[in-house]
Amino acid sequence: MIVAFGNSLTAGFGADPGKSFPDFLQQDLAAAGLKWHVVNAGVSGDTTTDGLARLSEVLADKPSITIVEFGGNDGLRGLPIETTRANLEQMVQMLQAAGSKVVLAGMTLPPNYGPDYIHSFERIYRDLAVKYKVARIPFLLDGVAIHPELMQRDGIHPTAEGNEIVAKTVMRYLKPLLH
Repeated sequence: MIVAFGNSLTAGFGADPGKSFPDFLQQDLAAAGLKWHVVNAGVSGDTTTDGLARLSEVLADKPSITIVEFGGNDGLRGLPIETTRANLEQMVQMLQAAGSKVVLAGMTLPPNYGPDYIHSFERIYRDLAVKYKVARIPFLLDGVAIHPELMQRDGIHPTAEGNEIVAKTVMRYLKPLLH
């Protein structure tokens, strides 16, 4: 089982039911003849603190692979970098201790947050991926965020078409773990 564990980007906020990136990922896996089941454990609005509080539910499912997609809401709220890092690190540690492989979905922030905060924020994902030897998607919305037609009006959440592209991005980093 693969658990997509995250916030609104995982939940598929604003997209029709069945049009989240985990839904498209399930379709892509099936089309490739890979018999994996994808569980969408995305909750809109969740911060890393909320995710950490929900982690026991995910661990109860005993996922083989967990896609960890948190941090965006922390960044958008300007929460301390140290808190975001500590929460993500604890998630990775607990998932690995439970035997789950981790794919860490990297995120960035709008330019108005300033280069220092953005750089420190992005570095969290790089540092944790190296430290814990986990797969890292450099930017979950790569190839989507810069195309307004693939984003909802809020400029934060992908459309269904955008989620389809996000699923293909995730699949590139997930595939080496599917053996």
